[in-house]
Amino acid sequence: MFVGNLSYRVTEQQLADTFAEVGQVRSVFIGMDRETGRPRGFAFVEFDSSEEAAHAVRRFDGQEIDGRKVRVNPAEERGARGGGRSSGPPNWSGSGGGAEPFGGGGRGFKNKGSRRNLRARKRSLNF
Repeated sequence: MFVGNLSYRVTEQQLADTFAEVGQVRSVFIGMDRETGRPRGFAFVEFDSSEEAAHAVRRFDGQEIDGRKVRVNPAEERGARGGGRSSGPPNWSGSGGGAEPFGGGGRGFKNKGSRRNLRARKRSLNF
């Protein structure tokens, strides 16, 4: 499950102890900032059963942990995030990898600017 709005001082052990009230905690992961190495204010807590996780959501959502009211929700699977190039079909939406039609360098084509500017871009790519 997802735990948001955490204090930056909360440790994995504190969360494990707190959530152990409602069931067997399998793991705790606190999201850390890659650049600074500091906590980002959220965590994922995994229980042995989905019933225990559902009980934890009901019990702890809106409760205070270390002086802050936390949000507790069932965690949702996230698809693969974009950012790099992929070998799949072109992704014209600009939300990830793939070859992009107007070279946007990681950014998708946005329909902004004058018609002349758009035509010039197309001509330069031999459309």
